[in-house]
Amino acid sequence: MTDSEVRLVLMSDAEVAAWLPTAMALYEQARLDAGDTPEQAAAGRRASEERFFPDGRLVDGQLLHAIRVDGEDAGWLWLGPWDEQGDLWWIWDVEVHPDFRRRGIARAAMLAGEGIAREHGAARLMLNVFGGNDGAIALYRGLGYEVASLHLAKPL
Repeated sequence: MTDSEVRLVLMSDAEVAAWLPTAMALYEQARLDAGDTPEQAAAGRRASEERFFPDGRLVDGQLLHAIRVDGEDAGWLWLGPWDEQGDLWWIWDVEVHPDFRRRGIARAAMLAGEGIAREHGAARLMLNVFGGNDGAIALYRGLGYEVASLHLAKPL
C-alpha cells in the first residue's frame, strides 16, 4: 500500500460523538485485558472522558481523524499535545478496522500523524501500548519508537 492511498480526515463533532462510546469501550476492554480490575478500567475510562471530552466534544487542540482508504472508513487516529506547551505530543489512539488490517494502513496513518504533529510544533511524539499487543508493538518499533517507560506485572 502506498501512503497516498491513506488519508486522514478530521472528524466533525457529530462523528466524534458517534465514535466516543465505541472507542471508550475498546479502551476500557484493553485496560481489563492488561490486568486492571473492572473498577480500575472504568475509572481510567472516566478520567480519559473527563480530560478530553468534558462536554462530549473533543477539547481544543486535540485532533481526531478518520482514516480513509479509497473513500472508505478504515479506522481512526487521535493525536494531540500533552499540555499547553505543545512540544510533546501523544498518539492517544489508533485503530484500523479488522477488514483493513495487515495492509500497511496503520503504518501509513502513523507516518501521516507524525507529519501533523511536526506541523503543529511537536518535538517528540509518544504513545502507550498495552502488553500482549504484539502486532502494534512490532509496528511501533518498526517506525522507530523506543521504550520510554515499562510496567511489568506478575499475577499472584
